Amino acid sequence: MHTGRRYSPQEFFKWTFRDTLWILLIATVPTALYYFGWHFLALPWQPLALLGTGLAFIVGFKNNASYGRIWEARQIYGSVINDSRNFAFLVRDTAGGKQSPIVKQLFYRHFAWLTALRYQLREPRNWENTSRKSNQEFLRTHYRIPEWDGKLEEVLGSYLEEKELTYILSKKNRATQLLALQSEQVAVLKKEGHINDIQWLELQQGIIRLIDDQGKAERIKNFPYPRNFASVTTYLMFVFILLLPFGLLREYDKLGEGTFLEGYSIWLNVLFSTIVAWAFHVLDTIGESSVNPFEGSANDIPITQISRMIEIDMRDMLDETSLPQPIVAENNILM
Repeated sequence: MHTGRRYSPQEFFKWTFRDTLWILLIATVPTALYYFGWHFLALPWQPLALLGTGLAFIVGFKNNASYGRIWEARQIYGSVINDSRNFAFLVRDTAGGKQSPIVKQLFYRHFAWLTALRYQLREPRNWENTSRKSNQEFLRTHYRIPEWDGKLEEVLGSYLEEKELTYILSKKNRATQLLALQSEQVAVLKKEGHINDIQWLELQQGIIRLIDDQGKAERIKNFPYPRNFASVTTYLMFVFILLLPFGLLREYDKLGEGTFLEGYSIWLNVLFSTIVAWAFHVLDTIGESSVNPFEGSANDIPITQISRMIEIDMRDMLDETSLPQPIVAENNILM
């Protein structure tokens, strides 16, 4: 998540540099050929105007859907915050208090769940965009992804006993199995008489809410923006950018008639075709780079920071003094 007022022009320039060069080349080649007499290359501008209008609607639809996915993901992790605090209050006040080893075990297993969940959400998918060269270059120079730098077993080792750690690492969906262990231990507490039926029911409801939060996050992670919509946008964008300079050749050639630009105004086609094509392409790229809110991009939901904040709050509930440091933004990027 970008925490600054805006991306700087330099950041935008570096991020779009490769694509801008291609767009500039596409605009320059037909313009140069037209200038040297290949006038048959000129296309009527009206069909391109219709294509551009339709493309604008498609890109707008895609960006609206992208924002919707980001906003839903933020709401989900807002629920994770609230449900974690509620669960912590219930555990502390029903299972023995701040000094109880059972309470501490349940708390630390919850930290392990937060960790396992964020590692799972940062796993790459084929449709995600972090592997693009422009995104990789921005990543290398501006921020890092903690889930890609460290190993899950090392982080979980600080929260779980060795036997439990070995058991969890043998599972496919580790976050789910950690919640299953929480439910199992709560059932044992009820069976041994440490909590009554009402307290058991409230704790189980707390675990169920956490399962719901996890399932909602996994739904966004594992279901991409529909590939048919994404594909048609890409193809139409390619056609529009490729044909745009051809459709403006005759118009810019006429622009200089009777003025000192006569014979040279055609070169304005390079500038303005590049600007228009760049604007369409960048808007589409912004939407594509924002559509997967857990992939590890600079526009992600800061699940690492949120997980650390929850851990600090819950440790504070136990009156622990050695609290981990909050995650802070690096070059205005908060993960």
